[in-house]
Amino acid sequence: MSTAMNFGSKSFQPRPPDKGSFPLDHFGECRRFKETFLRCLRENNFENASCRKQSKEYLECRMDRQLMAQEPLEKLGFGDLTDGQSEAKSAF
Repeated sequence: MSTAMNFGSKSFQPRPPDKGSFPLDHFGECRRFKETFLRCLRENNFENASCRKQSKEYLECRMDRQLMAQEPLEKLGFGDLTDGQSEAKSAF
């Protein structure tokens, strides 16, 4: 049982987050989208179906800033809201 401190022998290899894990938005890059989505939920009695557009825009923001893996919006359940261009980029 050697407990020697060999700091130089191992190097840290960063890797992307596992599917389903989301890094925190430490710099608040998507705060505006998150707040819009949460406000929509409160105004609609937390019925998420009423806030799908805001949810899509929030996820697009996270993907654009590498806070989550890039996924086709159709795969995330927003196939009916896609029109070939990002609404999140033009909304604000």
